[in-house]
Amino acid sequence: MNKTELVEHIAKQADISKAAASRSLEAIIGAVRTTLKKGGTVALVGFGTFAVTKRAARTGRNPRTGAAIKIKSAKVPKFRPGKALKDALN
Repeated sequence: MNKTELVEHIAKQADISKAAASRSLEAIIGAVRTTLKKGGTVALVGFGTFAVTKRAARTGRNPRTGAAIKIKSAKVPKFRPGKALKDALN
């Protein structure tokens, strides 16, 4: 499912226009992005938790030349699914 299909699904399920569904989805994504940028977490009970973790610096290899390269440390988003989501899939 891509973003357009998700907007259509939200519009149909909530009985709202696609424009309103698109604005709602953008607002949710924006809120998650803003919270993660500030270092916070977003917990949606029954769905899962979005958080930021720090990935350590490491040594990698250039696949073309095989030369060793240094990869800087980085903050990366992480999602942990909730129990209800796991149960729905199994």
